[in-house]
Amino acid sequence: MNLQSFLWEYGAKVPGYDVRVVNEREARAAAGILGMLGMIVIFVGIGFNHTIVARVYLAFLFLDFTARVISPNYAPSLLLGKFFVQNQKPEYVSGLQKRFAWTMGWFISLPMVWWFVIHWDITFYKVLICVLCLLFTFLESAFSICVGCKFYKVFTKLDPVHCPGGICEVRTKEPIQMFNPVQKVIAALTMIGLVVGTYLFIANSEPKTFFGEFLHEAVLTDAQLQKKKDEAYEREAERAFADDDEDW
Repeated sequence: MNLQSFLWEYGAKVPGYDVRVVNEREARAAAGILGMLGMIVIFVGIGFNHTIVARVYLAFLFLDFTARVISPNYAPSLLLGKFFVQNQKPEYVSGLQKRFAWTMGWFISLPMVWWFVIHWDITFYKVLICVLCLLFTFLESAFSICVGCKFYKVFTKLDPVHCPGGICEVRTKEPIQMFNPVQKVIAALTMIGLVVGTYLFIANSEPKTFFGEFLHEAVLTDAQLQKKKDEAYEREAERAFADDDEDW
């Protein structure tokens, strides 16, 4: 295989398609598997206070994306996804734009190997990047939204073809895809409720774990954090005075 074929001949040749393609169903299944494993890693890390599961997962993530960039035929998560959807009708999408998206994933996972696998050094912004990766896997598995594919045209100046759900082709929405005014209000209120409710819970609940404390401090402003410290100091002072009175 020469360099040109490696760069441009990515995916499988399927009759009826003018470009090489990959099976979007396998890609979505693989994204769901990676997202599920990521959530398990978070819960195990919080519940058992272990870092080894996160290190193994992130090392696996890096190796998986490396395999994807080279060839989709031997990436572990894609093979697992292929196993689960092997009896479903394939949905073919252009291989090059999926490879571009997975290359972006590889570049995101690369620093994680140093931050968390080789040299464990957790900070809010580093964790935020991990959460961003999980968000991307969720969007792809749940809604077939490939965020990296959307950057394909921006960076390559090439028009994407055979996109997931046919969004690259010019078309009008079917009536069942349209929102009436009541549906718009319900959807908007649901989204606002989820965002505001999550924020209020994290900001006002007393954290019980390190990760909870981490999130709690992340959503508060500097003034709110200082107020909490002042209140904690006052409670400690009152407790100390109460202990002194009991001693007397």
